Amino acid sequence: MSHQEFMDQAHAEAMKGLAEGGLPIGAVLIENGKVVARGHNKRIQDGNPVAHGEMDCLTNAGRRASYRNTVMYTTLSPCMMCSGTIIQFKIPEVVIGEAENFDGNIAFLENNGVKVTLMNDPNCIKMMKEFIEENPTLWNEDIAED
Repeated sequence: MSHQEFMDQAHAEAMKGLAEGGLPIGAVLIENGKVVARGHNKRIQDGNPVAHGEMDCLTNAGRRASYRNTVMYTTLSPCMMCSGTIIQFKIPEVVIGEAENFDGNIAFLENNGVKVTLMNDPNCIKMMKEFIEENPTLWNEDIAED
């Protein structure tokens, strides 16, 4: 599968989160070309401040001896918490749908040896832009802004 096909699956996860009343941020974890886990932001749904899309995806992946052969696809540039977790688990590559609406921590990931691909996916950009415009309070809560 291509980057776009995997990103489309992450986007579908984001849309699930939105349909559940949460933030539209989704992720998929790939190993050897196959999806091993999916997740989406569940902060609102679960009342859990650390239930970001990447964190939910890793939770759904379950315990693993190693993440060294995986690639994380995420619709939005990861926050510091998610970036730190990616580095902690030694996930070698992250493919990001967009960093226009939230620039996240791309340099931090790269400076810690993670290969980063930024797709600038128009569907991801539009989805987040619309959500932020319609839900500024929820968005600011998610990124810990006043």
